[in-house]
Amino acid sequence: MTNKRNTIVIISTAVVVTLIIAVFAIKKNGKTVAISRIVTPHMGTINQSVSATGTVLPYNRLEIKPQVNGRMESVLAVEGQKVRKGQILGWMSSTERAARIDAARAQGAASIKYWEDAYKPIAVIAPINGTVIVRSIEPGQAVLTTTAILVLSDRLIVKADVDETDIGRVKEGQRVTISLDAYPDVNVSGRVDLIEYESTTVNNVTMYKVNIIPDKVPEVFRSGMTANVNIIEKAKEDILLIPTDAIVSDKGKSYVWIATKDSKEPEKKLIATGISDDQNTEVISGINADTRIAVLAQSGVNLEAKKSTNPFMPQRKKMR
Repeated sequence: MTNKRNTIVIISTAVVVTLIIAVFAIKKNGKTVAISRIVTPHMGTINQSVSATGTVLPYNRLEIKPQVNGRMESVLAVEGQKVRKGQILGWMSSTERAARIDAARAQGAASIKYWEDAYKPIAVIAPINGTVIVRSIEPGQAVLTTTAILVLSDRLIVKADVDETDIGRVKEGQRVTISLDAYPDVNVSGRVDLIEYESTTVNNVTMYKVNIIPDKVPEVFRSGMTANVNIIEKAKEDILLIPTDAIVSDKGKSYVWIATKDSKEPEKKLIATGISDDQNTEVISGINADTRIAVLAQSGVNLEAKKSTNPFMPQRKKMR
């Protein structure tokens, strides 16, 4: 009796499993395509964007160089410090003043004071409001008129490289989201300020520089950091969305499989779609928020495709 009951249980279990597989599968061209899950549309927001990689750089980069050759006596600014136009950033001596003061040291304090009063030091003044991004000199070092003592930046922006195949989708004023490789959790919003007219070639690909101005520059921004940007081409709110992998294509048209309660197998339904992002697609017509959609295990299956052939087997040529 025990063996007989075990046999009945095994047979019953096999029947149930077979029925489940039949419900969650679609027969296509004599082959069974599994259904991975059932989804329903939802209302949401979607952005269609152009992705690019850029670099954090100064909008205006200004090098402060001395007007005469000489020696730095003091530097009053440090990297990261915000300065205002007209602020004294350091003092330097001309070559002649430095030589006379050095010679006076052997003659005593009175001689030093005389030459310090006779030859006044030269002030290094900030020509703009900005932030010190480079301090390349220290007190006591010799400087030339070609030496950049300090480098100022009025503000940091992102210069993004956009492929010429995408540049037509980018317009000045478009909103942008910015993230940094160094700080992936920091997300900054901004806008497209300028699309440069001259192209550059990177790995045989024509690129255009796009200037992106952040709405607010976070403290972690540093010149030279790698930034990832998403330039929002289109944005829609409160629209009907479905997962992109729920859509299958057939001869240039879009379809979904509708999972009905009355039918054992889902039904093929034509839909009209709108914009898409990496995960979701807008549905304009064909279904509503209550529709139950069967997502095939093989996304993007061509419903009318012929059986695939082995590419490694020899193929017969068609007779003309």
